[in-house]
Amino acid sequence: MFAPSLLVTTLCKLIGGENRAMGDESTKRAAQEYLAARLAQEGQSYEDRLNRDAAVALAPRVWKRVTETVIAKCSEWNAITKEQTLTCKETMLGDLRIWCAGKPHVMTVHYDSKTRLITLKNTARPEHEKDMILSIEGYSIAGGRDARLVRNNEPANLDVVILGELRVLVGLGRQTNG
Repeated sequence: MFAPSLLVTTLCKLIGGENRAMGDESTKRAAQEYLAARLAQEGQSYEDRLNRDAAVALAPRVWKRVTETVIAKCSEWNAITKEQTLTCKETMLGDLRIWCAGKPHVMTVHYDSKTRLITLKNTARPEHEKDMILSIEGYSIAGGRDARLVRNNEPANLDVVILGELRVLVGLGRQTNG
């Protein structure tokens, strides 16, 4: 057991004496970790702001690409079937409506410019399936920023999404069987 004077001497050395360098090093390390975490957070906030600004600025271009893709897929479908299987019209509000000849269902593609969301509603889809919602998000590329469609936090392949919805609209499954 320690004598009281030895215990006091040891505590004094630990608190402010011989081992002070170790305490200073721990404090320095903790402060550096704090600064690194704060810098990373500020960097991420800056990156998020740049991505948001890019999404806002480039959203009209992304929507235009969506409308062009839907119209092109319908035209391609009709060229292959050699008949007007799919009819695609733009509404007064700027939405797209697609009908399949001889079917009661309709597909609507709606763009909300305030939220940068594109909603695909397809009445041929089973009731338990929800509308497909794609968001427009900015991202970093070499030499700048761009914007893309995202679904479930993953980049969406627009051609695959539209083709899948058209297949459902005409009464086929979302994917091929073969």
